[in-house]
Amino acid sequence: MNTLPRPTFSRLALRAVTPLASLALGSVAFADQTLSIGDMHSSYNRNIWWMSVAVIVMAILIFIGVSYALFYTVNKFREDKHTAEPDQFHGNNRLETILIVVPVIIVTIITILAARTMAIVNPTPKDALHVNVTGAQFWWAFEYPGSPIQGGTGTVTNGNELVIPAGRQIAITVTAKDVIHAFWAPNLGGQRDAIPGSKKTFQIDTDQPGVYQGNCTLLCGASHANMRFKVVALPEAQYNAFISAAQAYKAPAPATPSEQAGYNIFMQGKASAGAAACASCHRIQGTPAAGAVGPDLSYFGSRNTLGAGRWEGEQAKAMLKPWIKNSAAVKPGSLMPAYEKLSDQDLTDLQAYLDTLKLPAEASYWGKVPVR
Repeated sequence: MNTLPRPTFSRLALRAVTPLASLALGSVAFADQTLSIGDMHSSYNRNIWWMSVAVIVMAILIFIGVSYALFYTVNKFREDKHTAEPDQFHGNNRLETILIVVPVIIVTIITILAARTMAIVNPTPKDALHVNVTGAQFWWAFEYPGSPIQGGTGTVTNGNELVIPAGRQIAITVTAKDVIHAFWAPNLGGQRDAIPGSKKTFQIDTDQPGVYQGNCTLLCGASHANMRFKVVALPEAQYNAFISAAQAYKAPAPATPSEQAGYNIFMQGKASAGAAACASCHRIQGTPAAGAVGPDLSYFGSRNTLGAGRWEGEQAKAMLKPWIKNSAAVKPGSLMPAYEKLSDQDLTDLQAYLDTLKLPAEASYWGKVPVR
C-alpha cells in the first residue's frame, strides 16, 4: 500500500517559521494588497516605528552585552583552567549596583519614549475629520457626523467602505452593536476594540491616496474572517466631491418595469413569497426606506464590495443574487434573513433596482486611486 511520506523536520520547521517571519517583517499580502504596520505614509506608523527602532537598538545592545558577559565568564572560569577550589565569597557591591542601575536606566528610557509617542499620537487634532464607526456581526457602518444630509434627517453614512481625504487626520470614534469587535487598517494606524456601550476615539491617516484593506481583528463569531472593510483615501478635492454628492444624494426613480418591480419588493416585500420588506432593515436616501439594522444602501451601485468585503469587483456583482436569496449559506453567521422563495425574476428585479443607486460619476470613489 502506498503511503504519503512523512514531513521531515526541516519542512515542519519551515512551515512554522514562515508565518512568524511574515509577522516579524510587519507586512502580509492580502487580496493583492499589502497590510503593513511599517507603512511610513501614516504619521501614527512613523511615530511607532521610530520608538520601536530605539527599543530594538537597546535590546540588541543588551543581547550583545549579556552574551559577552556569559561567554567571558564561561571561558575564564571553565574547569580545565582551574583545578583548585574556587574562592568563596558572599556579595559583590559593585556588580549588584550595576545590575540594579542599568535596568532602571533602560526602563526609564523606554518609559520616556513610550510616553512621548503616546503624547503625539493620542490627542485628537482640532482640524481632524470625525467619523463614527460601528461594528456589527459581521459588517461595518461609517457615519460622517459633520456632513448632514441636505433636506432630510441624519448624516452621510456608508457601509463597509470608508472614504477619507489623504493628508488629513481622521478621528475614528468606534463602538459596537452586539459583541466586541476590533477595528484595524494596519497601513493607516493602530487598532482599537469596538465594545458595545463604549466609545473610543483615535486617529488614522495617510498622505498617500489609495485603497487600503481593513479587518476585524478580534474573534467575534462565525464570519469574523469575513468582516472586512476598505478604506479609500482620496485627494482632498475628490473627497469633497464625494461628500457633497453624498449629502445631496436622492435615489433615482425606477426607469424600467424591472427596476420598478425591484423597488416595490425592496419597499414592501412580497407576501406571496414570505419576503419581508428590505426597507425595514436598510436605508436609502430620498426614499421611505429608513432602516438602521443593516448597512445603508443609498449608493449601493457605486460600491465595489459585497458582504463586508467578502467579494469584490465582478465577483461581488455575480454573488448579489445568491446573497439576497440566502446570505447565511454563502457567509456563515450572516443575520440577514433568507429570501429563498423569491423567484429568479424577483432577484433580477431587485438587482436591477440596486444597480441604479449610484453617485454621480465625478463623485464615484472607485478606480480613481490605486490599490495599495
